[in-house]
Amino acid sequence: MRDGGAVFRNTILIAVGKIVSGQVASVAFALLLHQVSNSYFRRAVQTVTTFPHFLSWVVVGGIILRVLSSTGLVNSALGYLGLQPVRFLTDPRLFPLTLIGTETWKEFGFGSVIYLAALTAINPELYEAAAVDGAGRWARLWAVTVPGITPTIVLMSCLNLGNILNAGFEQILILQNPLVYSTGDVIDTFVYRAGVLEAQYSLATALGLLRSTLGLVLILTSYWLADRLADYRIF
Repeated sequence: MRDGGAVFRNTILIAVGKIVSGQVASVAFALLLHQVSNSYFRRAVQTVTTFPHFLSWVVVGGIILRVLSSTGLVNSALGYLGLQPVRFLTDPRLFPLTLIGTETWKEFGFGSVIYLAALTAINPELYEAAAVDGAGRWARLWAVTVPGITPTIVLMSCLNLGNILNAGFEQILILQNPLVYSTGDVIDTFVYRAGVLEAQYSLATALGLLRSTLGLVLILTSYWLADRLADYRIF
């Protein structure tokens, strides 16, 4: 069993990494896709990138284990090129990055939907005015598109604050192993092993209650920030 401080540290680092990486990837993908003029190609790409979101982590995790294992597709390709294998799933230093990268790959397509919706709300006359002033495509992107979705980016950043203690139980439970507990063990997996596998019910209950309390505080804080910074209210 890991000590509580390490578990909380792992949870926060992995969760923050997923939030930042996922939001950056979603915004970048939405901006790039918005520049595509062919509607059929744009819809096809959006469909393909959104599809992994609807797959269970049991399915996706099985694929990742096959692809990133020591004898998987990636390391086989590296060996063919004469490179040393990369221990994505057994190296404590790489495992958190593997979690963040695979989560981002799975969710960035679905996460871009809200930004694509925000892009459609931008007044087309702004682009026309910028074009008349001599702004090129990239100049219009930075002068019109990015400012147009900045309120949405701020809103989603505030709302994501409530997920800081949610590092992804299913994904980590499927991909982790004892070799990476030092950097990959989070609150949810710690509570699962303590309560279900080792019958330490008092410890699991205390940690679960603490997580729920902190989660409530974070959610209330995120809605307060959303109200102050993005004028978003739920009641």
